[in-house]
Order: sequence, then C-alpha cells, then structure tokens
Amino acid sequence: MSSDPTDAPTPAPPPATTRNGPAVSREEFDALFETVRAWGRWAPADRGAWNRVTADHVRRATALVRSGTVVAMARPWDTVPGPDNSKPALRYLSDLGDVEPPEPSTHKDFIGADYHGKGVSHLDALSHIAYRGQLFDGGTARELVGAGGARFGDVSALGPLVTKGVLLDLPAVLGTAWLEPGQAVRTADVVAAEEALGVDIGEGDAVLLRVGRFRRRRELGAWNLDAASAGFHVEAMPLLAERGIALLGGDGDSDVRPSPVEGLHSPVHALAIAAMGVPLLDNLDLEALAAAAAGTGRYEFLLAVAPLNIPGGTGSPVSPIAVF
Repeated sequence: MSSDPTDAPTPAPPPATTRNGPAVSREEFDALFETVRAWGRWAPADRGAWNRVTADHVRRATALVRSGTVVAMARPWDTVPGPDNSKPALRYLSDLGDVEPPEPSTHKDFIGADYHGKGVSHLDALSHIAYRGQLFDGGTARELVGAGGARFGDVSALGPLVTKGVLLDLPAVLGTAWLEPGQAVRTADVVAAEEALGVDIGEGDAVLLRVGRFRRRRELGAWNLDAASAGFHVEAMPLLAERGIALLGGDGDSDVRPSPVEGLHSPVHALAIAAMGVPLLDNLDLEALAAAAAGTGRYEFLLAVAPLNIPGGTGSPVSPIAVF
C-alpha cells in the first residue's frame, strides 16, 4: 500500500466551467505542428532536443548551485487505485528472510508499473508519441515500434540529462493556491511568469510547470485528470520552441484538458515529442520545489534526470532532482 498522504477517499470533481480555450481546429493545429517541427536538425535524431545540452550547458547549470539544497520531485510509488491512478503500480515483498540460507537474512521486493498515466512520475521518450503515423524526425511508427519495443527514440538513447531547470510556478504568480482543472496556460502567462519570477528560458533549459495539482489533491481529493487538468495551451508551444528548450514537464502531463484541439486528446504531447523532439516529464510533485524556490527567491536551479536504461522502452519511471 502507498503511504502517500495525498490519497483521499472522496474525489473532488473539477468545476463544470473550464478555461481551456481558445478552440483550435485540426487545420490550425497542423499548421502549428509545421511551425515548430525540428525534423532533420540533430544527430543522433532519437535524442531529439537533448542534443542541445552541451558540456557548456552543464557547467553553467552547476554554477547555479549555491546552498547545495537537494529537492526530489518524484511522487511516492502509488499502489492505491483511484480517479487519477487507474493502473496502480505494483509492489510486494518477494523475500522475507525465509528464502535463502539464514545468515545474513535477506529481504527483497518486486516493483512494476504501467507507468504512462497519471499515477507515476515518469519520462516520455520520443517513441512514446506519433502524429499522423510518424514519430519525431519522420519515421513510420508502425515500422519502428512493435511488441518488442521501439527501434527509434527509445529511452536508452536519451541517457541522463543535467541542465538548467526553470520552474514556472503559475499559482505563485497569480496569487492562488492552484490552477483549477481545465485552466490553460498561454503564451502571455509564460512571459508574465518569467518576469514575475526573474527567470529567462533559454536554449537547452528544462521547463517545469507547476499548476498546484498535488496541493489541490491533498486539500480536496483526487479527480480524473483525463477529464480535466490545468496545463499548456498549444498556443504557448511556439514560444518554447523558439527558446530552444530541451525538456518540458510539470505536476500534470503538460496538456490542458479538455483538449482545445478537435480530435486530439494530447496536442501538447504531439507538438513537444513528435514535432519538437522534446521529451516530457509527467506527474512530478513540485510542492517541495516551489517552497524551496520561494524560500531562496530563485526559480532557476540545476536539474538532473536519470531515466532507467531500458532498451526499446518508450519511457521510464524517474526521480528527478533539483539542486539550489
């Protein structure tokens, strides 16, 4: 069983009225896809925008470390089913000191997860999303991803990432406890957050969006994020593409829901991963990070992400850390 104190017995439904607009037609989305598309830009292509992060970027990120405070962002391993955890993670003890010879006694456990969802903190690799049948850089998904795994854009191609992290704490900027599910973060919101928080999103940066999901969950209970969640409107993606980010993530899965794009359930996923080559971090608990950033007055930090080395994997459970 999970020890996560955020698990609540009674879900709190999101408000009936959402602010996920403006609506975007499929034709407008396809034009936007072409605007941010970065195919043919990097080698190796299946590292996508992580190719932007050079040794110089790492050295500049290390210069942000002053106090040495380390903040973890992974959710507790959640084995409890709920409105936002339809495929709970698994954990059981496989050895209670009674399997092997008696001394020393040995205790072992098994873990497993269908992690692409709303319950596990994880990284989406470039093989996770295809749009119009194509992965990032133009390969055909049906040819490159099969039952044996991905032959392009797998998580093992990414390796670890160390770069500058930027926290866009929208509730702090707006003076609210959280953004309500269904509220879209638009271009003007990103620019306003940069100014208010004293940050500049630049090439090779990792951008983390806090909407206050886990504070709301702790206070009001869980809800179905597939039905309604705060996140980026597709309108904001050209700005992030122009800035040359390497990674995008947040305490949701980056997409505002309901989707503002007709016929697309995760348009930001399609733009970030399939068009821009930017992996995503989903379901981070950013409450401790927000407190640390507010306490230091600094919303920039060294970010380290080390996904599991899973050949053919479309992503990985992950426990990113920030260092101030």
